[in-house]
Amino acid sequence: MPSQLKIEQVESLREKLQEAEAVFICEYRGLNVAKITALRASIRGAGGEMNVAKNTLMGIALREESMPVPDAIMTGPNSFTIAYSDAAAVAKVIRDFSREKGNEALVIKGAVLGDDILSMEQVSALADLPSREVLLAQLAGTMIGPVRGLVTVLSGTTRGLVTCLERIKEQKEEKAA
Repeated sequence: MPSQLKIEQVESLREKLQEAEAVFICEYRGLNVAKITALRASIRGAGGEMNVAKNTLMGIALREESMPVPDAIMTGPNSFTIAYSDAAAVAKVIRDFSREKGNEALVIKGAVLGDDILSMEQVSALADLPSREVLLAQLAGTMIGPVRGLVTVLSGTTRGLVTCLERIKEQKEEKAA
C-alpha cells in the first residue's frame, strides 16, 4: 500500500506534467548545491522547472498522464526538467550548462517530447534550434517576401512615369532658358 506522501508526490508531478511541453531527464550525480541552484535559476529563466523525484514516482505520473516512459534511462539519481513553453530554450540551457567546465557531472540522458522519447543526440539537436521568437521572425520574413516583391514590381511603373515626366520637365526648362 503506497503511503500518503508518495500519493501526494505523484499527484504534484501529474499537475506539473499536465502543463508540460517536454520533460528532460538528466543525471546530476556529482554537482554541488551551488551549481544545481544556478542551473535551476537558468532553467526557470527559460520557462522550465527542475525537479528531483524518484524514478518510480515519475514513471507512475508519466503513465497516468498518458506520456511515454523511457524505462531504459530511468535509473540512478535523475533530475526531471519540465519545459512549460519553449522546449528548445530549456534544452539549450541544460546542454550549455553541461558543457561548461566543471559541470560535466550533469549528463543529459534523454527527454519526453509529446508522444516521443528523444535520445541524448536528439535533445542536443533540439537545443540547436533557434528560439521560438527567431523562428517566428523567420516565418514572417518568408511570408512578407513575395508581398515586398509585388509592391516593388507595381511601384516600378509609377516610378518610371515620374522619371519620364521629370526628364520632360528638365528638357522644357532647358529650351525655355
